[in-house]
Amino acid sequence: MTIKRKFKRFFALDDEYDEDEIEIEDDIEETHHPVERGKKSDKKNIVSLSSIQNQAKVLLLEPHSYDEVQEIADHLKNRKAVVINLQRISRDQAKRIVDFLSGTVYAIGGDIQKLGSNIFLCTPDNVNVTGSISEMFEQS
Repeated sequence: MTIKRKFKRFFALDDEYDEDEIEIEDDIEETHHPVERGKKSDKKNIVSLSSIQNQAKVLLLEPHSYDEVQEIADHLKNRKAVVINLQRISRDQAKRIVDFLSGTVYAIGGDIQKLGSNIFLCTPDNVNVTGSISEMFEQS
């Protein structure tokens, strides 16, 4: 059998058989199943990419006291980004919350950024934030 004929047989382009080739090729066909063009495969293990795509969630939180900082840290440990508005609590408690969250973000390899006056964005390591809000205001 020539190499050209072997390729045709492997890719199911040649339907002619020699009797000597049938025994050898039956063994090959048991292990290799060439894909036939124009037919859909009946594979059940194929998964659509859209079904495995996870939605990223950003939580907007406005704590009323330092006691709520543990809940915020739990969200960060669960790999969710959190925007925290600290405008309605005292300056001392806001500073303690930022210090606690800075340590949490450092421990999980994330990032904390100031978005505005007493508003912070805390992100885990799976979220990448580029740019800065202060740069946008300077360009205007």
